[in-house]
Amino acid sequence: MVRFYLVLVLLGFFLPYGAFIPWLVDNGLDIGLFFNEAVANPISMFAWLDVLVAGVALLGFIVVDGHKNKVRYRYFAVLGTLSVGVSFGLPLYLYFKEKQSLQPRS
Repeated sequence: MVRFYLVLVLLGFFLPYGAFIPWLVDNGLDIGLFFNEAVANPISMFAWLDVLVAGVALLGFIVVDGHKNKVRYRYFAVLGTLSVGVSFGLPLYLYFKEKQSLQPRS
């Protein structure tokens, strides 16, 4: 499972940024345009709101579950969620948690 999560981490980074970077090259850091296009129609609003709710839920899960299970490096998953998105933060957290669970306890 560790490799599976690591593959998802890579996909979760490269797929979203693979779509975002060309937009950024074409439009620059035009925050107004970004938000206008993000809410341009009901389906894009649906997608963004879904991601927003999933992101908040994931951040809460990482903080609570990570503290309870003493998952090291969990805050990298928080930073990854905030800087890339749920598609990166969730598999990164699961990778850290799974990798830690496979290590012998001392």
